[in-house]
Amino acid sequence: MTRSALRRGAVAALTVACIDAAFATTATYKCSEGVSLTARFSPPSYATGQVELTFGNGRSLTLPQVMAADGGRYAAGDVEFWIKGNGATLRRGGSTQSCSTR
Repeated sequence: MTRSALRRGAVAALTVACIDAAFATTATYKCSEGVSLTARFSPPSYATGQVELTFGNGRSLTLPQVMAADGGRYAAGDVEFWIKGNGATLRRGGSTQSCSTR
């Protein structure tokens, strides 16, 4: 494969990655116990949904989307983030907080 073909392939891959990221949705939440977080939801093109939660202290974690009767639910281990409209519920470590977008 020539260098030119490799460059075109790299540019195409970068373009797809940028386009895919452009369709991700980000929302900022303030929770009842003073926790603030940013949720970056995967774009619709992903085979399985996920959310990356970044907390005010800089800690982040990614949760896979799981079945929900209503809204969007993301969970792994003892952490669950369940959204509906402008509100969300954050459960972690036995604590439950109500959150809303700012």
